[in-house]
Amino acid sequence: MINDFYKHMSPREEEERMRMEVVDRIERVIKDLWPTADVQVFGSFSTGLYLPTSDIDLVVFGNWENLPLWTLEEALRKKNVTDENSIKVLDKATVPIIKLTDFRTEVKVDISFNVKNGVKAALLIKDYKKKYPVLPKLVLVLKQFLLQRDLNEVFTGGIGSYSLFLMAVSFLQLHYREDACSPNANVGVLLIEFFELYGRHFNYLKTGIRIKDGGSYVAKDEVQKSTDLYRPSMLFIEDPLAPDNDVGRSSYGVLQVKQAFDYAYIVLNHAVSPIAKYYPNNESESILGRIIRVTQEVAEYRDWITKLWGPQSQNEPALNGNDVTLLVKPQQLDECNNNLTEEVTASRSKTSSNSSSLVSSSSSTVSSSSDVDSDGTPCKTVKQLPGRGSSAHRESSGGVTNHRTQSLSQPLKNCTYKCLELL
Repeated sequence: MINDFYKHMSPREEEERMRMEVVDRIERVIKDLWPTADVQVFGSFSTGLYLPTSDIDLVVFGNWENLPLWTLEEALRKKNVTDENSIKVLDKATVPIIKLTDFRTEVKVDISFNVKNGVKAALLIKDYKKKYPVLPKLVLVLKQFLLQRDLNEVFTGGIGSYSLFLMAVSFLQLHYREDACSPNANVGVLLIEFFELYGRHFNYLKTGIRIKDGGSYVAKDEVQKSTDLYRPSMLFIEDPLAPDNDVGRSSYGVLQVKQAFDYAYIVLNHAVSPIAKYYPNNESESILGRIIRVTQEVAEYRDWITKLWGPQSQNEPALNGNDVTLLVKPQQLDECNNNLTEEVTASRSKTSSNSSSLVSSSSSTVSSSSDVDSDGTPCKTVKQLPGRGSSAHRESSGGVTNHRTQSLSQPLKNCTYKCLELL
């Protein structure tokens, strides 16, 4: 199932070709202004973990007494790369950036200057992708899951891409399954157990995440005593590139994410249970399709890209039930994804009592959000699909085949992890 989703949603050659044209177009403008400047791509486009309408992150390295934000903004407008209505200079942000929409493709681009953290983070992600072959599949599903629920943006309290990736790495590092590093690992089981860990077992109040030196959990009290850091945030993730940096500090809405993960665990756990064959929607809905969907806007957007940047022979046939779940209209997403069935609601009332105290004790937690993610990636505003006006949470969410693997239907073992005394 997840393999089908990953194959369908992974970047296509024509999508990469289109994005490289956008980068080249902007780089030419920069080189005309500063011939010795170095332009680098980072973020999801660099790591290959981007969804069809994700932004492109660029950083420009050079020697300036003052960052030339307005100079580049004017040049980009004059060269018709963008227009004055779709370009903004955020010179007061923690990391000053230029945000624009490419005139031809309507791809969103964020440009920063002399920020090294983003490039280093991209290299780190590539290294872990090699170590854990299942990471790209797991992360792409999780990104889509959060995106649909508006929980993927740091500036609204959600979990950014870098934080999510580090959570997934920590999960695999401390996982009891020996095949977690294997390319043949059952990603479906891993996804359910990821939701189980961060949806109901992980103690966000007392425990932090560290992935250095093979990974471990850390007590927040010890972190506060051993460093000069402010009180650790609700989601404390130690940056492996800068241990004094709390990557999750701006994710003040992490309890909403926790609830969403708990919901996904309940839905998927029910879907693979022995009684699932008696569910009314068992034959019409895939397992993964119960928590994520594909929207028609994204399918049309990808078709548009294929027509302009891909050979006609590469046009994909229409989707069918054996490949991906049926496309749904945007207005159907809420009722499809965010409403529990009666069975799930009843189960949740019985099984979620162990996490209710955490929610109630922390529901008043307030934190100011940053306009820059902790890895140096500028936070994104909610995007519009090119020419179609749909919000970013409607980005593609492809479903998968209805066929289940035998191993995924097996009863799940109890989740056990190292350092559980900290949980």
